Amino acid sequence: MIDFKRFSVWQFFLVIMSLPTALALVGVLTSWFNLDEALLSHLFQYVLPSALFNTVSLVIVVVMMTALIGVTSAWLTTICDFPGRRFFVWSLILPMAIPGYVMAFALVGALEYTGSLQTYARDSLGILAIFPEIKSFFGVALTLSLTLYPYTYLLVRNAFQTQGKRSLEVGQSLGLSARQSFFRVSLPLARPWIVGGSLLVIMETLADFGTVAVFNYDTLTSAIYKSWFSLFSFQSALQIASLLLMFVVVVSLLERQSRAKQNFSYQRGETEPSSRIVLSRVQGYLACLFCGCIFSIGFILPIGQLLAWAIPQLSLELTDQFWRYVIGSLSLSLLAMTIITGLALLLAFAARTEKGRLVNWAVRISTLGYALPGTVLAVGLLAPIAAIDHFLADIGFATPILQGSIVVMLLAYSVRFMAVAFSPIESNLLRVTPSIDSASRSLAVSGLGMLRRVHFPIIRVGVLTAMVLVFVDVMKELPITLMTRPFGFNTLAVRIYELSSEGLWQRAALPALAVVLVGLIPVIILMLRADKGQQS
Repeated sequence: MIDFKRFSVWQFFLVIMSLPTALALVGVLTSWFNLDEALLSHLFQYVLPSALFNTVSLVIVVVMMTALIGVTSAWLTTICDFPGRRFFVWSLILPMAIPGYVMAFALVGALEYTGSLQTYARDSLGILAIFPEIKSFFGVALTLSLTLYPYTYLLVRNAFQTQGKRSLEVGQSLGLSARQSFFRVSLPLARPWIVGGSLLVIMETLADFGTVAVFNYDTLTSAIYKSWFSLFSFQSALQIASLLLMFVVVVSLLERQSRAKQNFSYQRGETEPSSRIVLSRVQGYLACLFCGCIFSIGFILPIGQLLAWAIPQLSLELTDQFWRYVIGSLSLSLLAMTIITGLALLLAFAARTEKGRLVNWAVRISTLGYALPGTVLAVGLLAPIAAIDHFLADIGFATPILQGSIVVMLLAYSVRFMAVAFSPIESNLLRVTPSIDSASRSLAVSGLGMLRRVHFPIIRVGVLTAMVLVFVDVMKELPITLMTRPFGFNTLAVRIYELSSEGLWQRAALPALAVVLVGLIPVIILMLRADKGQQS
């Protein structure tokens, strides 16, 4: 029960913070109150069956492939010793820096029949066909798997680091071989991490728009975009978004439940070099070959293809227009980074200061947006925004004020990436003990003064991390920018989408490399933090 007599300023702030997400959800869910039977019949007959089937099929295959790649590579680099292990420990994270839509057109350009590798194989080696058709379901699944497997790899590697070789020793004490110990002891113990990584992969696959657009593969996200911009039916876009939202809510609940189970009684400890399994020569070369293939296809091949396209076009593409895209992307990302990080800092401080059911629900709703696909947020927020503009028009404003403005874009970014900024700040605030707060209040320093003078110097690393993560995510974000941008406003991500959708991959290579370069920043930070003190 909420006591409104004790409704503080911080509680009011928390409620305000949760409103944009709540409005987006309400905008999507209330779309079913206004039905167009003819259009709905068309959707259920021609659009939704194939979109649903494609989405579910893609999710299943991508989860299986990422689990296979992530678990195998995590086991090899953590427990086993083989040539190149120290290199693959960090290099297997690098594909995370490449957005799915960039990976998509780079792989298509390299592996299609007229692509660089196929052409080289025919002209130089006399081989007619060495790769399966890349513009297919297999191509979409492979691209998303190469982009997303680092989620599973990082989480499962953490689980195996926790276990060390002790799990194998337990199995051997029971008379099991190393292979049997892996499947019957180590793998079951790592199951919560595997499930957690797989659920993250599911959410990212459901949210993907750019990758499936490159392959012209219809899923629920592409159906939302086509319903709005091709069928010119905002209402049907909202209704399809509601179906996608149901999938995401279920996956989010499962992911939260899986995280609650990631708590075991054994102590964490990095596997010592002397305790790793030394593979035989043949096994070591096979392990190196497996990790090398993943790294080559997931990072070397797309980056090499982008460089091969970009370098000959460099003098033609480094124009004033390109630099306008760069400046637009940087300025938008810096603005969004400043606003979102500032709000996340206040949100984390308010959640620490105030307690109660209202606070818990407000924080939970405010940080729910990262689980929502960008297409869902875009259409969900534009529904209430349009209603507000209509109200303003009724009271005398002649033109729409909010629709088609950068305000809507920043609002959507804030909803989408609030959790990204909130998480590292909240984690760092745990370092501030209650005794520090008590000492601060005894010196008559409280509220925002305490946050600025006491908390901020302690948590500044977490704030910096939040700023970097938000900056990079906004740079890479495609569906929100594409669907909410003001007329004539372009970013590097939108430029890549426009050029790649027209098949102008050579021209898209330079902006793609710029986005990848920015995307490497958090990956490098992650590698340095993950391997600090663990190199051997």
